[in-house]
Amino acid sequence: MAMAKKIYNFMGVRKLALALSAALLLVSIVSLALNGLKFGLDFTGGSLVEVGYEQAVSLEDVRQQLSSQGFPDAVVQTFGSSRDILIRLQVDHDPQLGDKVLSALRAGSDQAIELRRNEFVGSQVGEELREQGGLGMLLALFMIMVYLAFRFQFKFSLGAVVALVHDVLIVLGVFSLLQIEFDLTVLAAVLAVIGYSLNDTIVVYDRIRENFRIMRKEDNIEVMNASLSQTLSRTLMTSLTTLLVLVALFYFGGEMIHSFALALLVGVLVGTYSSIYVAANALVLMQVSREDLMPPEKKEGEEVEELP
Repeated sequence: MAMAKKIYNFMGVRKLALALSAALLLVSIVSLALNGLKFGLDFTGGSLVEVGYEQAVSLEDVRQQLSSQGFPDAVVQTFGSSRDILIRLQVDHDPQLGDKVLSALRAGSDQAIELRRNEFVGSQVGEELREQGGLGMLLALFMIMVYLAFRFQFKFSLGAVVALVHDVLIVLGVFSLLQIEFDLTVLAAVLAVIGYSLNDTIVVYDRIRENFRIMRKEDNIEVMNASLSQTLSRTLMTSLTTLLVLVALFYFGGEMIHSFALALLVGVLVGTYSSIYVAANALVLMQVSREDLMPPEKKEGEEVEELP
């Protein structure tokens, strides 16, 4: 196997990286405990009204018009085009709400406005979505741990799950600190972050396992540095190309996917960092060694399998 031309001393700053991760996690956990998440209508329940304008309209004008007509907490977003407006209201079920919102908008506009949708999400449904989403995330982490334990070794699976929990908590912490609405699209983004970060971590772990078998004389730190240096170009190229797409979605994708793109942006940045400094650092802290990757000893008379 061709070795990297230059080996970077990633593990030389592992203690600093550990302190940074601990600080970020502490801030995230404290914010989640004190502020919680600002759940959207998907989780809390409420009403959703969609209207269509004859011409493009400013979201700020729509918000001001609704506020002056008795809807101060309305969340206003574009839906497809600048003429299609989606209005979210945390109010009890009212079959006439759509007509009331339409009347309020028409009172301050000379455009023709059409009511297209008036839906209600009950609080019980929202609570079930919140619970099922959380359980789904925990189940995903557990299954990942089981898979990695079979593919690699228990210490590797534990290190990967630590890195994934690190990434998820920081993404949730950002949304808690900034009090950005957390809805089903953001939950989908968090699950996508888990998949992205896991893929990156598995690539790094594959190289670490391979180098433990090839680099017989080097210690753990040297093996980690060599493995991370060899996968660095792949990690950076994947992250940079993904970030270019996400930045475009964040700025030009419209308000409907703004939170989704933000969650992925934070997740990809943190996931790239964690693949280098959390996943590998966890192996160092657990003192993983060649012996951990050796096949179990065979009983007397059985053939011993040689490592490749």
